[in-house]
Amino acid sequence: MAPRLRAQTVPVLIRRETPADVPAVSTVTAAAFAKPETPVPVEVTLLDELRTCDAWLPELSLVALSDKGEVVGHVVCTRGHVGTAPAVGLGPLSVHPDHQRRGVGLALVHTALGAADALGEPFVALLGSPAYYGRYGFRTSTDYGITAPDPSWGEYFQVRALTAHDPALRGVFTYAEPFERV
Repeated sequence: MAPRLRAQTVPVLIRRETPADVPAVSTVTAAAFAKPETPVPVEVTLLDELRTCDAWLPELSLVALSDKGEVVGHVVCTRGHVGTAPAVGLGPLSVHPDHQRRGVGLALVHTALGAADALGEPFVALLGSPAYYGRYGFRTSTDYGITAPDPSWGEYFQVRALTAHDPALRGVFTYAEPFERV
């Protein structure tokens, strides 16, 4: 059996999203989540809705730029809560298919985690693959006493504790309102 070859990592610059990036972010997100039966993936609509709500955190909306200055990836964290205590939810994370498996997602998530930590956030929550997000230190949310908005999510709802995390913070995590209706 031949070993799997990993695509070569590519240099990217991670920076805050600007208004001029929005069309490119939509294009990248649509390409990343494209399915033949869904002309406009729900993640594109979700991003549009998140940008107009009070939970939008512009300092945690990040783009990855290729060496040619093209947007090739995007990640966003928005305001969530456990009870009345603020926290953040990560997602969607999008990398254009032509740039996947090259370290772009890795760079985006590490940057988002570092920025959230620098802003004094207690933790970052997300719904995603434990195999993928475990490399960033995410663990099943119940390890921290945090319950998913939907208990059926099980091990896929994960938390990454940050410097300001208080172990006494426990309860049900609530995402930004657009997650409920989109």
